Amino acid sequence: MKKYKFTIHGNEYDVHIKSVEDNIIDLDVNGSTYKVEVDKSIQPAKTPKLVRSRVAPPPQDSTPEELTGVKTSQAPAGKISSPLPGTVINIMVREGDTVKVGQKLMILEAMKMENNIDSDKDGKVVSIPVRPGQSVMEGDTLIEIGE
Repeated sequence: MKKYKFTIHGNEYDVHIKSVEDNIIDLDVNGSTYKVEVDKSIQPAKTPKLVRSRVAPPPQDSTPEELTGVKTSQAPAGKISSPLPGTVINIMVREGDTVKVGQKLMILEAMKMENNIDSDKDGKVVSIPVRPGQSVMEGDTLIEIGE
């Protein structure tokens, strides 16, 4: 369990505690084994237990904003927003192009990785407010898709 080094009247003692049960300690002193009884019962350190209270499930008709009090940063319908801060590397479409769901629209570099930004709806590219090399923040509009 634990090792100690004692010096008593100039003599050094290497003490190794092997086990502790109630008030009996099994230890080794300079290679000799001893069972020592102590006056007081030694209590091992207790790790606190985490007790969680039960939480009622949220009402079915609640929105995430009502439950948490935090507004979500979702882009309005028709807008594709940046999922994380980064730099626009390449734009594969132009204003006026028709796009399909899953089509690659642009590449965004974030955290030293290239991320494909794909279309999540069918429609026509209405506007592209960003340019290659431009830095964007999470939630910034990258492309607006209309009907």
